[in-house]
Order: sequence, then C-alpha cells, then structure tokens
Amino acid sequence: MASLGTIARRTFLIGAAAIAGGVAVGYYYYRRPYPNPLEGELADGEATFNPYVKIADDNTITVVAPRAEMGQGISTSLAALVAEELDVDLAQVRVEHGPASWAYYNSEMLAEGGPFAFYEEGIAAETMRDVMGAVGKILGFQGTGGSASMRDGFDKMRQAGAAARLMLVAAAADRLGVPAVDLETSKGVISHPATGRSVTYGEVAVAAGAASPPSTVTLRHKAEWKLLGKPQMRQDMLAKVTGAPIFGVDVDLPEMLYGTVKMSPRFWARPVKADLSKAEKMPGVVKIVPIDTTYGSGFGVIAENSWAAFKAAEAIEVEWGAAEYPPDSAAIEKALQDALAAGGGSVLRDDGDVDTAFADAPRERIVEADYAVPYLAHACMEPMNATARLKDGVLDIWSPNQMPTITRQLCAGLAGVTQDKTNVHTTYLGGGFGRRGEMDYSMFATLLAREAAGRPVKVVWTREEDIRHDVYRPAAAGRFQARLGEDGLPVAIDMRIASPSTIASTLRRTFPSLPAAGPDKTITEGSHDQPYTVPNYRVTAIPAAVSVPVGFWRSVGNSYNGFFHESFMDEIAASGKIDPVEMRRKLMADYPAAVKVVDKVAEMSKWGEALPAGKARGFAFTLSFGSWVGEIVQVADTPEGIRIEKVWIAADVGTAIDPGIIEAQLTSGAVFGLSAAVGQEITFADGMVEQSNFHDFDAMRIFQCPTFEVAILENYHRMGGVGEVGTPPAAPALANAVFALTGKRIRRLPLNKEVGFA
Repeated sequence: MASLGTIARRTFLIGAAAIAGGVAVGYYYYRRPYPNPLEGELADGEATFNPYVKIADDNTITVVAPRAEMGQGISTSLAALVAEELDVDLAQVRVEHGPASWAYYNSEMLAEGGPFAFYEEGIAAETMRDVMGAVGKILGFQGTGGSASMRDGFDKMRQAGAAARLMLVAAAADRLGVPAVDLETSKGVISHPATGRSVTYGEVAVAAGAASPPSTVTLRHKAEWKLLGKPQMRQDMLAKVTGAPIFGVDVDLPEMLYGTVKMSPRFWARPVKADLSKAEKMPGVVKIVPIDTTYGSGFGVIAENSWAAFKAAEAIEVEWGAAEYPPDSAAIEKALQDALAAGGGSVLRDDGDVDTAFADAPRERIVEADYAVPYLAHACMEPMNATARLKDGVLDIWSPNQMPTITRQLCAGLAGVTQDKTNVHTTYLGGGFGRRGEMDYSMFATLLAREAAGRPVKVVWTREEDIRHDVYRPAAAGRFQARLGEDGLPVAIDMRIASPSTIASTLRRTFPSLPAAGPDKTITEGSHDQPYTVPNYRVTAIPAAVSVPVGFWRSVGNSYNGFFHESFMDEIAASGKIDPVEMRRKLMADYPAAVKVVDKVAEMSKWGEALPAGKARGFAFTLSFGSWVGEIVQVADTPEGIRIEKVWIAADVGTAIDPGIIEAQLTSGAVFGLSAAVGQEITFADGMVEQSNFHDFDAMRIFQCPTFEVAILENYHRMGGVGEVGTPPAAPALANAVFALTGKRIRRLPLNKEVGFA
C-alpha cells in the first residue's frame, strides 16, 4: 500500500478529470478488499468473519466500531448496525475500536469534498461523489469527522453482520445435518424448530469463520428492524459513570515515565536561545528533549511523575523568535479586511448575473452588511495527551485520536520504524470536535519515547499549553450585499468571505510537501451551498494570508458561515418587511425537505404568536453535512441580562438510526454554537494567544443553558450526519433573537461585546 502522501499527490487535485485519473491509477487498490486486520490477533477459540465481527466459542460477540468515541455515541450506533443483521441484542455485544487499518477506510468523509451542494444530484455531482468516495478507499483513510461515520457505516456494517449470520447458519446446518433454510436465529442461538435442536453462535463460530463469505447478502427492510430506528442503551455509558480507565489520560503501564511539552508561544517560531539547566536539575526530571516538527518547535520534558514534568517545563528559560503572521488581533483583522478589499478569490456559486442585477439598483433597495468572527479554540475537557513506547523496534501509541492510520504513518516516520511495526491503540476521547484529528500530541509523545530507553512515556499537556497551542477555528470576515425586488424578496445576493485556508494550514502541518491545489470550499461552506433560490446569487471565497494554525472545528466553515448567511438573511427579511420564516419558505420552495423543516420548527415554537413583553425569538436554517436543520431561539430581557430561555430544533436526517443519540447531538451542537456566540474568542498580542484556561475561554454552564425541544424528521431520501449539524444555526438564531428583542443588529461575535447575558 502506498503512503498517504504519495497517493494524495495524484488524487487530491481539483477537477473531476484529474481526480478520476488518480482513481484510475489506484484502481487496483479500489477493487481489491483490504486484509482483515483481526486475523492476526485472534485468541484460542475465537473466529473473525470480516473486519467488524469476532465471535468466541464462549459466545462472546465482539463488534469493531472503528470510529472514535468522543461522546457522540458512535460506538453504540455502529454496533447496532451489526447487531441488527446478526440478529442479536445490543446487550450481547462487546464493542472495540479496533486497530489502525486501511480496512476501516471512511469513504464518506471525502465523498462530499467536491464543489457540489448536498442537494445537487446531477451526473457531474454524483460522479464527483463516487470518485471522491473511491479516493477514500484508495487512501485507506480511517478517520472520524465530517459527521460521516453513520453514512459510511450504514451499509458496510449491516453487510458485515448479515454475512456473519449467513456463515454461522451454514455452519450450524452442517453441524445439525439439516438444510440451512430450515434454521432460525434469535439472540445468538440458531435453532431447528422441527426437531427442537439448537446451537449457539459460539459453538459453530470457528467452523463458520473458516468458510468463504457469501458473495451477496440481503439486508433487512426498515420495517423489519428490531434495533435500528429506536433509542438504545449507550455502550460507553457504564464505563464513564463508573470512572473506568478508558481515556487517554487514564493509560497506566509498567515502568511508566511521564512527560509534557513547552512549545513556542508564537507559532512556527524557533528558540533564539534557551537555558535548560534549572529544569534539568529539578528532582524527578529524567531528560529535556528538543522538539522541532511540522507542528512547531519547543521542548519536551521526561520525568518520573507529571508534576515534576510540569514544574520543569515552567523552569525552562527560553527566548522565542518573532511571529511570521500579524502580531495582534487588530493586525489580523486588517489582513482579513485587506483580503476582502483586494478583490479576486474563487467563486463557489455564481447563479444568474449578479453584476448586472446590481448595476441599476436604486439605493433604497440595497442591503449591505459586514460581518466578522474571531478565532476559536476546541477546548476539549480532556487536554491533549498520548502515551508512546518504542521498544525492540516496535512503536506502540495509546492515543485519543480521530485519525488512526495517519497517526500511524507520521509517528512511524518519527520513530524510524515501519508502519507494520507501529500499533495505534485508540482510547476514548474526552472531547474531540476535530482537534484530535491532529497529530501533534501523538508525534510529541513519539519523540519523547525515542529518548526513554524502551519505557513508555505518558505525555499530558497543561490546560494552558492546550489552549495556547490549538489549531483554531479560523477568524473570518464577510462583506454582503443584496438587492430587493418590489415584493421585498432578494433578486440578487453577493457574498464575499475571507478566511485563512483550513486545508492549506492542515497540509502544512501533516503533509507539507503537498500543495494546496484549487479553492478551499470550507471558506464558504454554509453560504455557497444553501438551498435558497435567488435569481442572481454569487459567493466568493478569499483565502487570507494569515498563518496562525487553523483546523477542523465542529462544523468547520459552516460554524461561521451559518452566522454570516442566516444573519444576513434576517437583515434582508427585515429590510423587505417580510416575516423571516415566511421568507425562508418562499426562497426554499424548490426544496421540500427544507420547507418541511421550516414548517415543523415554526409549528413547534408557535412562531407568529404574540410573546409577552421582554421576550423575542430568532430563526435560522442551515443545511450542513447532509442534514437540514432549523432552529428558533427564544430570549428574555432580565435584570441580570439577556437570558436564553428555550431552543426549538427541527432536523431532517433522512434516516434516523438512534433518535436518542440524535437528539443529544443536536442539543449538544446547539450548546456548542451558543457558547461560541455568547462569549468565546481567541485573541493575539505580540504574536501569542492571550487566553489560557476556562476562566477566559469558557463554555455555557448548566445554569445558562436553555431548555430544548427537538423534532427529528426523515423526509429526505439520503442520510445526513448528526454530530455537527446543530452548531451552525445556533449563533444566527440567537443573534436574530437579540435583534428582535433589542433592535440592535450585532454583526460580530462574540455577542457579549455589545450585550450582556444572564
């Protein structure tokens, strides 16, 4: 298998023809199945049927759910897909993440990577999806992100369960000497009703696992589902509420050493001079290790305990070089504004003739607005950490990560071993939100393990190091213009959005030899791909040359474009004297799934009914990651400030696998977005991040959170994602509610710069 970097050079090119050429080169990889990684690690009496299912002779059933469990419930839902077709209760199943392996590629993470909106289904759009999905397999791209895990696993894992069941039934038929068609399965038992005889799955597992898998399987129709479509008991919950050692920070190995890092507070800057003598002499310190990677430069500390490592890191005296980017927030904002003013950029949507539509527009029919958002940190509750051991030519990494195969590849290179001598043990994640798709914490642990003489080193970052060395949600700025028709509806919209490129920044850190070819659609996703029909509609993405590291933050570009797009739509409605919900109905009339979501959330909230004095509501809609989501936020004016009282959410996810988990993710995503909207920002001074902990980068607390009412719809014919889709509409719905309450149109986040919140 070629390395990711090698294949990516020929596949991550812009344009269907170029990508198709890459797929043609890798066609062999696309057609052949990857080896089953479970075959080499089976215990006595245990059989595997495919990369997702193991069954032992004691009837222990293990399902490999190869996506990172970070609280979103994916280990439960993926296991339920297998259990449904295997015909067992979910309680009978043990769930593991499994090893890093190309067999667990996630094609859906890349399938929507083309320039087409989710609702576009023409030949070009479908071809691009097929090609990009194939690229995911060619790369063996195992990852958790893009709200893609269920969409990717929906067929794969049901087929795995169905194939295993057929193989078990065939083995039971041989054992009992009866035709397979006369056998029935239920809860891990295969029975022959005519004679009353039966065998368990475990009794025939080894024989069944030795047989060839079926070439085709028939999956249960939705009407036949026993588990899917219903709330299930979370598979991860017992371990969490009992404090089981399941997270990266819980790893405990014999002869453990402990470590931390002290990286340059100015990204990409190297030390000018350093004095390590005080740190090296401190009790418990084993070694100070210089670090110089694609993620930056600094020092790692190896010690006999974590406290010694933390104190030694504080004692390192170092003068750092200057920042290569604008040194403070004001200068960064100027760079964004200069990018907007300079013209150019990549047009991601260009309907009609926008310039002509604006050419003769009377001034009173023009709506203009500038919007801006700050950098944001991920601020996972569990700080970045990883444990690594390099012993006898084998590298083991215990890492709460979202990208096991890339982690394996990059860490193997640092350790000087091959990938087949590198084992990535993916633990539970104490929050991810895209941050643990990065490699820095695993790479740093690997570098320290190289200096530990075969002993494992658990490297845990301080909270301050975590906040100040994130890969941030980028700051962004937008310039928006609309022309209204005689009926108050927009006849032309022009959106220009400037932001640092997430794709270019990510490649610099992970595969710096790869050019970031073509436009970065994440700059405008959530604006250029929304289901609004306006005769003249243009959206332009402008990459801003600010090299502060930026990365994938929950809902990526949708997180700020939801605010930009839906706040501006609210401005258009206000200027046109149209109810904001009614305007959405008219502009999205060509997309029934969108209208049904708008209708549902309006019905739930009794939109249009008079509210008591001092209360107001705001509406927003965003299509992201394949799900159509409308949110209405109700606020109240109180002596303590504006209180967010209630949020209504309607979401069409196409097919709902577990309504309980979906509701939890929608509310979680909304709280995440509201937290950012109310008070979060990352600012810079002298090239350094000013925030350091939860005291100055906090999330909403329980007493601040609203009540929620959620409706889950299944109207659209394609499945959507869930983990991120509640976030984009939250900020604009709140901002629009604040406008309805106060008359103040706030175009810059966080909102607490201009209004107070209770």
